[in-house]
Amino acid sequence: MKPAAFSLLLSLWTAGVCHAAYDLEALRADMAPFADSSCSRLRDGVAADDLNGFRSPLLEEVAKGLLAGTYDTTYRAASYEAYPSPRALDRAIKLGDGFSRYENITGMYLDEGEHVVLVGPTEGRQIALLIPDWMYKPAERTEGWGLRRQKFELEEGPNLIRVKKGGNAYLSYYEDDADAAPAITVHFPTGKVNGYFDITKHDNADWDRLLDDAVSPVLDARGRHIQVAYPVEWFNEYARGKGVELIKAYDKILHHHYTFMGLVKYEKMPRNRILARVNYHFYMFRDRDGVAYRGDKKTMRKVVDPDNVTRGDACWGFCHEAGHVLQMRPQLTWGGMTEVSCNFFSMYTTQKLGNESRLSRQNDYEDARRKIVEAEPKRSYLTASSFEKLVPFWQLHLYFSRHGKPDFYADVMEELRNRPHAGTGNESIRNQFQFMKVCCDVSETDLTDFFDKWGFFWVGELKVKDYGTYHYKITQEMVDETKAYIAGKNYKKPDEDITLIED
Repeated sequence: MKPAAFSLLLSLWTAGVCHAAYDLEALRADMAPFADSSCSRLRDGVAADDLNGFRSPLLEEVAKGLLAGTYDTTYRAASYEAYPSPRALDRAIKLGDGFSRYENITGMYLDEGEHVVLVGPTEGRQIALLIPDWMYKPAERTEGWGLRRQKFELEEGPNLIRVKKGGNAYLSYYEDDADAAPAITVHFPTGKVNGYFDITKHDNADWDRLLDDAVSPVLDARGRHIQVAYPVEWFNEYARGKGVELIKAYDKILHHHYTFMGLVKYEKMPRNRILARVNYHFYMFRDRDGVAYRGDKKTMRKVVDPDNVTRGDACWGFCHEAGHVLQMRPQLTWGGMTEVSCNFFSMYTTQKLGNESRLSRQNDYEDARRKIVEAEPKRSYLTASSFEKLVPFWQLHLYFSRHGKPDFYADVMEELRNRPHAGTGNESIRNQFQFMKVCCDVSETDLTDFFDKWGFFWVGELKVKDYGTYHYKITQEMVDETKAYIAGKNYKKPDEDITLIED
């Protein structure tokens, strides 16, 4: 083969255009000139005369490019750190499910066909390559809303993978002891560079360049707390020249969430991010892969234009769905609370960002008092609508914020993080009684009358439907024990009727 033709063929291979069969044994035999098994840099002292006799044209091209300084490793060969596993997050902050499973963005697009992935020393750690189908459009709704993805377990050294459908690539590397885990270098000599936006490294000029150079229909971007994967089409339409502002808007929302729940105060903010992605099923929802928004013009305008992200329905929606990730289960999410405790975050953050109170706008305070506080015979707050159930919990925040304790819920949640839960399933109602005790202890206030008016001490059998059915048996013994506990602390009573407070 003529040198020019050979060079062209190798360039096509490296760009991911050609997918000739790669020889795994040839790749292994040609690793001697490289510093380690990632083949991302040459050994010290390697010269041109040492780069002869390659069995693998691909590695020969890589080696020569590295020696000449023309091989760009910015995305093709990067070092990846481990992120805390769901188990580690649960241990640290009693949260695990819902944070991004695609933290280590490679910036590489692997199209259909065979690819080579070279992995540096792993010290026995397990890693995998994930290629989600962000643009998945099911023919039928019954096919489900969850992401489809390809997963490839990776080993140290050369790996051959066959991609069935092209997509953005992510390294899955999660460990229980993430801080002690080694960084692992992974090299993609095949595939195409798509890049990704990082708020700590890039500006709006970089953002526009990434949009212009994207080879994938989806561009990844990440901030300190957020990761987004939205179509380039909508980024160009609604966020051209505004990448920094967009990511900062999402980060601001999540920082308010973390402040409210005490992770800022107690220095427990996770390294892990919450993912917002596109979907082609439903307006918005949250699942194990994060928060998903429908990829149509109306929805994308709300969640891609940074001027809209922190306002109105878009702001409430993201706060709500991210709140689902951050609500403590079962200690603040006993049966009947799934669509309630997530909105602690929605109320706090939307108002911090200048939005009006949804409870006031919807007249929920008055409706909740009429249906619960003034009801005869007495009712449990758990029989009300989700927004009416939210009222007493939010009133506690309002009262203590006005009386020198703005960190009330931050302290309550930290105390709950340091305690075992009180029960699950039909016994999860016991967490309600634990919550009442903790509220009184943290605030040093006797809240018995307040909880009594809202039906927290209602006695009887109650069936609650909340993504499943709960059968509660709330006994007089449970009530008496809780009231005696609070009375025994001799805390002062509130100086006003908290059930009348509104924002």
